[in-house]
Amino acid sequence: MPELPEVEVVRRGLERWVAGRTVEAVEVLHPRAVRRHAGGGADFAARLRGETIGVPQRRGKYLWLPLEGGHQSVLGHLGMSGQLLVQPQDAPDEKHLRIRVRFEDDLGTELRFVDQRTFGGLSLHDSIADSADGLPDVIAHIARDPLDPLFDEAAYHLALRAKRTTVKRALLDQSLISGVGNIYADEALWRAKLHYERPTANLTRPRSGELLGHVRDVMNAALAVGGTSFDSLYVNVNGESGYFDRSLDAYGREDEPCRRCGTPMRRRPWMNRSSYFCPRCQRPPRVSS
Repeated sequence: MPELPEVEVVRRGLERWVAGRTVEAVEVLHPRAVRRHAGGGADFAARLRGETIGVPQRRGKYLWLPLEGGHQSVLGHLGMSGQLLVQPQDAPDEKHLRIRVRFEDDLGTELRFVDQRTFGGLSLHDSIADSADGLPDVIAHIARDPLDPLFDEAAYHLALRAKRTTVKRALLDQSLISGVGNIYADEALWRAKLHYERPTANLTRPRSGELLGHVRDVMNAALAVGGTSFDSLYVNVNGESGYFDRSLDAYGREDEPCRRCGTPMRRRPWMNRSSYFCPRCQRPPRVSS
């Protein structure tokens, strides 16, 4: 699943190539691509026609296109393989093209939603009243992300202590902090020398602040190189892959030497996923007898 850096790379591309353009026509080529839109494909296309797209926004892993007027926004779910591409109008259709958006101007490009596995999609939603960024009401429960200037670090620490869970579960809890997924959680925990099963109840304020700093650092480093791409499914709006996978210190490095101490890295099953860690640098918590 794309995490904050990958979604932010897409958002920046959309801001450059789509913001301020007025929709001329929408073509829905697969019903699953609009299954989260209550009115279906024809209604989605009709309601977007003539609308002007504002500055694309993001909260954590969630991306949306506010419509000028501030009352509604198009929410984009990338899912496992969704891609928002800006392509020349005469470019051949992608094999898994699901939605096409054409604009009234003469720039010669269109927005395409491509999704091989059809887990993602686009949908139109009401915006939260008085929301400056057009936040869709269906994601109002999602917490701010650590790169958001309004992220409340003190409140996050208090929520961690109250949650009484383990540190990686807390990092992936989108109601506490958004945008962090499996890859960047493992990377931040490796940098912080914390085991993924460390209880949050005994995480001190300085320690949680240090961990947040590592979360921000790893995400900014990923942003600088376009995010993390393990296959061709994640790309930016120009169809280009990210390169942060070449800089990963923990994720995917099972049996490779820890870059800090040389101990072979380990992988353990975790919540239908995997956790990668150094058994020496990230010692597991002691089990109470």
